[in-house]
Formats: sequence, C-alpha cells, structure tokens
Amino acid sequence: MNSFGTLFRITTFGESHGPAIGVVIDGCPAGLEIDEAFIQSELSRRKPGQSKITTQRKEDDSFQILSGVFEGKTTGAPIALVIENKDQRSKDYSHLEKTFRPSHADYTYQTKYGLRDHRGGGRSSARETAARVAAGAIAKLLLNKSGIEIQAYVSQVGAIKAPPYTQLDLSKTESTIVRCPDPATAEKMIALIDEVRLSRDTIGGVVTCVIKNTPVGLGEPVFDKLHAQLGKGMLSINAVKGFEYGSGFDGVTLRGSQHNDEFVNDKGTIRTKTNHSGGILGGISNGEDIYFNVAFKPVATIMQDQQSVDTEGNEVTIQGKGRHDPCVVPRAVPIVEAMAALVLADFLLRSKLSKI
Repeated sequence: MNSFGTLFRITTFGESHGPAIGVVIDGCPAGLEIDEAFIQSELSRRKPGQSKITTQRKEDDSFQILSGVFEGKTTGAPIALVIENKDQRSKDYSHLEKTFRPSHADYTYQTKYGLRDHRGGGRSSARETAARVAAGAIAKLLLNKSGIEIQAYVSQVGAIKAPPYTQLDLSKTESTIVRCPDPATAEKMIALIDEVRLSRDTIGGVVTCVIKNTPVGLGEPVFDKLHAQLGKGMLSINAVKGFEYGSGFDGVTLRGSQHNDEFVNDKGTIRTKTNHSGGILGGISNGEDIYFNVAFKPVATIMQDQQSVDTEGNEVTIQGKGRHDPCVVPRAVPIVEAMAALVLADFLLRSKLSKI
C-alpha cells in the first residue's frame, strides 16, 4: 500500500534517487487557504544538511503544486505536489547492487519483488517521508481551523532523557539543532550524537508528540480506534521500532486505583484529574492532551565495515559509504507531526459523518 487515510487520503510516489518524489492528496475540502510558505517551512525542518548532526546530502526540498489549488485555495479536487531530487550520488551505492546491507530492506525487497533499486534503498528510503511532511503541512492547515495543535520534540537520545512534556516549554523545541526544548538535555544529546558520528557509528532515540485542543469524539470503534491509527501511522515511518501512548509500558507498574483517570466538572466542562489514558478512551478522543512516544532505532547505515552476503549467498564485507544521519530523531520530529496531522485530519472529517 502506498496510500494512507480514509476521507483525507494521501498516496506518495517516487524513489530516493529518482527524478522526484511526490504526493497526491484526495479528500481535502474546498476553500482551504494554502500557505505555501508554511509548507516550505515544514519541509525545511525535515530536509537533509541542516547541521553537523544530520546527513550532509543537500536538498532544498522546494515543491511545486500541480493541481487542486486555484488562486491560493483548495478546489476539492486531488492535490498533486512534487519535490525534485537534486543531490543524488547514486555511485555511492554501486558497490551494493548485489549485496544485502545489514538491517536494511534489501533482502526482503529482493525476495518479495525479484528486483530492487539499490540506489539509496529506492522506495524504502526515508527520502519518501518528505512527501508525507508536505501532505501533513496541508493537514495542519486544516486542523488549525479547529484550533488543534500538534507539537513533537526529541525526548531521548540513547540513554539521555528529557523531563516529561508537562515540565517543558515546547515553544523552545526549534531553538536547538537536536530539537529538544530543554537546553541542558539538548546539549548532552548533541555531544553524544557528535561523539557517535566521529566514531563512524549511529544511535537511536525517542520523539514525543503532544496534540492539544482535540475535540471529544475523534476515533472510530472497533478497528479504527484513534490510537490504533496513530500507531499505524507512526510505525509506517522508516526506522520506527516502537509506539506507546498515555502511560504506555510504564502503566503496567500501576494498580487500577492509581491508573484510573477520575472525571471532574471543571466550570461546566467535563475533564479528568489525571491523564494516564493519553487523551483517548475506547479509541475515541476525550478532550485531554493526546501524547505518545515513538522509538527510532539507530540508523542502519554505518561508516564501518560489516559482514553480510551477496545475492548468490557468498560472504562479503560491506564498506560504509554515502551521507547518512548519525541519529535520525532530530529530522524525524516533523515527520511524526505530519503523520499525526494526517490521522487527525482524517478523523476530523469522519466525525462529521457520525451523527445528524
């Protein structure tokens, strides 16, 4: 499947080293004002070459809208958007044409399809996520009309963790190159990533996302629960190894009497005293903050020799080449936000069909 969503639906296309990547957005309501500067700013947050702790591939990720927008507003027709690839170095991957890289999709793609694009992983490359971020920016513009805000940040790199989001000023997320809003933690994270980079290795981390001002009622029983779709969206991102929302895995240490979120009447608005449920009950938003964590593995491409086999089963030594992130989480922040926005935009439109 190259498509995601039900009413607000996207289909991405293109490969890492092809001429371009892009996305078709179907189901966006007519009359939405399209802020192209905002879309570009979201793409710039994800683009490579931002700092010393990201890949040095140089792509400005400028985009062109081909359809679905007239005089600055959506028409209700499919929106087609394309982003050119300009800084490919396909020769960096020529030695991998018949070799399976450890922890990459080379072997599974080759076995499933009988062929693969070895240039940067082709369709399996994280380059594809630029198209998602562009679509997510349009979803954010739609959500803004309902006051829904989505903010993600780097909460962990290796064993270094930031304080809980309730203790942070998330407006400071973009103030550091690692996208952690806590300056002291950010400094430690940057030092660790730089150390790992210089040792020609990689390291993983966690992106936390917070969604505020979600109306009560988004989500569908039984199989399209809000958290299930958020999980599907996050787990579809390259290098993601885990998803948890609300109390997550830490919740298993609590008893029901500790974990239950008691309801209160807060000046005429029904709220909960605590938010272990992460803003979702029965798969449906309850009006509290939705928050979740997304775990990213260490980037699989490392600049060290590794042992593997080729397409004939012969043992080979792979030499690391190319330009790759030592830690993917700083650039993953806008990707996580984009997928969250796509899920929320879809459910927002679906909620309008749930009752007369």
